[in-house]
Amino acid sequence: MNSKPQLSFWQIWNMCFGFLGIQFGFALQNANASRIFETLGAPMDAVPGLWIAAPLTGLLVQPVIGYLSDRTWTRWGRRRPYFMIGAVLTTLALLVMPNSPTLWIAAGTLWVLDASINISMEPFRAFVGDQLSPRQRPTGFSMQSFFIGVGAVVASFLPFILAHFGVANTAGPGEVPDTVRYAFYFGAAVLLLAMSWTVFSTREYSPAELAGFDDAEPSAVHSTQRVGGLPQWSQIGSWLGLGVLLAALIAWRQGDRMLYVLAGLCASYGLLLGVARVLPGTHMLATIVDDLRSMPGTMRRLAWVQFFSWFALFAMWIYTTAAVAGTHFGSTDTQSAAYNEGANWVGVLFGAYNGFAAVAALIIPLMVRAIGLRWSHLVNLWLGGLGLVSLMLIKDPHWLLLSMFGVGFAWASILSLPYALLSDSVPAAKMGVYMGIFNFFIVIPQLVAASALGFALRNWLGGEPIHVLVLGGCSLFVAGVCVLRVPSQQEVV
Repeated sequence: MNSKPQLSFWQIWNMCFGFLGIQFGFALQNANASRIFETLGAPMDAVPGLWIAAPLTGLLVQPVIGYLSDRTWTRWGRRRPYFMIGAVLTTLALLVMPNSPTLWIAAGTLWVLDASINISMEPFRAFVGDQLSPRQRPTGFSMQSFFIGVGAVVASFLPFILAHFGVANTAGPGEVPDTVRYAFYFGAAVLLLAMSWTVFSTREYSPAELAGFDDAEPSAVHSTQRVGGLPQWSQIGSWLGLGVLLAALIAWRQGDRMLYVLAGLCASYGLLLGVARVLPGTHMLATIVDDLRSMPGTMRRLAWVQFFSWFALFAMWIYTTAAVAGTHFGSTDTQSAAYNEGANWVGVLFGAYNGFAAVAALIIPLMVRAIGLRWSHLVNLWLGGLGLVSLMLIKDPHWLLLSMFGVGFAWASILSLPYALLSDSVPAAKMGVYMGIFNFFIVIPQLVAASALGFALRNWLGGEPIHVLVLGGCSLFVAGVCVLRVPSQQEVV
């Protein structure tokens, strides 16, 4: 068995450069989707439901793409064909999104946009695991975080910059301002070019070469929880029954319609187990379910870290525009100059936290060498928690940039260290599918947030979006505690 060759700085740079383009699309979506929805007439408490497209497409697309890319080998490699397919589809969706004439077209385009981003993004995580030795993986994932930060800074600032140069930042009722439209056009071009750079400047190890490296199988510290046999009918019935019971309870109490998403999640998992039971064991769906049920113990514990981390992030992405515009700029009218000034400032804030994330990506490998993967992640998550809570305490909107310092470190860490912990615990032959399954624990908290936050805002949080951000900060504190339960083969790498 041979160790993987150590790659040079520029080799790692080239293989991660495509993430610059992915993040352009992702950042434009995060910073402007709520603005587009509200401009097209969506009430504030309905915005989380429209955002449900993002996590749901990830839940469906990433495991399938991971499974397929594990089994793909062409003259262009195993992961890179998916990079280009996703890039072309994302480019087209970015051109359509800001020109949506109605709310339902914008919501549908968001589904296409997020699905396309996921087609490219999921293989990128496995790509780092394929190409780099365990010792270099934290550096590789941090390099991805660096490009994510740089791409998001520019993308998030674009409407603000365009407005500064005289591009119209307001429009008639139901029309998206030119600042947003031109930002999406520019992002589409950057995404396609950046992804093409990675595709044409890198090579991949063949499946046979990967099987010959000494990290092809995880070590004993990352034990796999083998589950014998097919899913039991009792387990299938329990999940289906729980979904039906929750739906009946919501109907009886006349609860928020978005809460049905939670009932649907439970019932869907039961249905998934049932379908996997009756399918042949070699079927793609049956294989994915078996891998899900037999996931390594490390992944099981990381699931809780991811849940609370991404719940906080989704709360921030959905409600920061409304919170800052309403609390710090004094307007909830989407047609007013004050609201659009606040929305542009949110773009600056999002750009700032991504800029801090780019800096953090350079510092995190040094933190890992000093205090290990787990403690580094805990420190960064708590910095993010402090940043979100401080949004309610700071009155001057310019000082909100200080809040984004903590959020940026948390963001860079969330995008790198969990994957470094995970990649050491899964076999090389299943790197893609396990990275896709790991996305469940990113998607599920987002679905919970999308389904429950509107209800919580109206009934428990006084209708103030700023309180949702405080809840997100507390969630990051909990995530930091959970990371201490995750085993690490090498605390200092």
